[in-house]
Amino acid sequence: MIDLTGKTAIVTGGSRGIGRAIALQLARQGADIVVNFQSSAQAAEEVVSLIKDMGREAIAVQADVRQMDDAQRLIKETLTAFKRIDILVNNAGTTRDGLLLRMSEDDWDIVLDTNLRGAFHCTKAVMRTMMKQRSGRIINITSVAGVAGNAGQANYASAKAGLIGLTKSVAKEMGSRNVTCNAVAPGYIPTDLTADLPEEIIEQARRMTPLGRLGRVEDVAYVTAFLASDEAAFVTAQVLCVDGGMAF
Repeated sequence: MIDLTGKTAIVTGGSRGIGRAIALQLARQGADIVVNFQSSAQAAEEVVSLIKDMGREAIAVQADVRQMDDAQRLIKETLTAFKRIDILVNNAGTTRDGLLLRMSEDDWDIVLDTNLRGAFHCTKAVMRTMMKQRSGRIINITSVAGVAGNAGQANYASAKAGLIGLTKSVAKEMGSRNVTCNAVAPGYIPTDLTADLPEEIIEQARRMTPLGRLGRVEDVAYVTAFLASDEAAFVTAQVLCVDGGMAF
């Protein structure tokens, strides 16, 4: 059984969707949790309350990870509360879907800034702490869109592909300090971000998945917990697709 007792984890975008599931799963495995959020304070506090009900410690920290100052403050507040950081899950993300021909620069920029720049900021901000500890787990939540591309998501796919490159580079830079860096690439997972998709798109995703069903946020959380654990100590620079075979 995965045991994260005594570990401290930061989950960016941890108030809802995949991030919420990851925060709760890491807590179930014994970790204390920092739930980062940008605007959904009530949802973040609900996650904190659920974690405390498990007997773990948790705090919510508002920070816009698109801003380096906010990312640095997130790390500082975590260290103040818990004295160490063992796990960073870069999950914060957004979408602004549309065909590239009609995509605005704003729609491009906000997706790249949140999904890729945010991970850069948080990873850079935590590196000195993990290097000093000579241990750490960095897990980036990418997407099968970053592996295979997706029509109507050039901005999202580019950001998620960039996360894969960041993952592999950080793994090589930090490996000598016993810090691993991996990515999890979900397939179609129903969340708030996908709630407005037409039913025909959802059904198409189901047909494209060899396992014949849509994913669950828990499916992503289980794999993330493994990568955060001591059992994954020799796993780094990898991209694990949690997609039911969609991107094979």
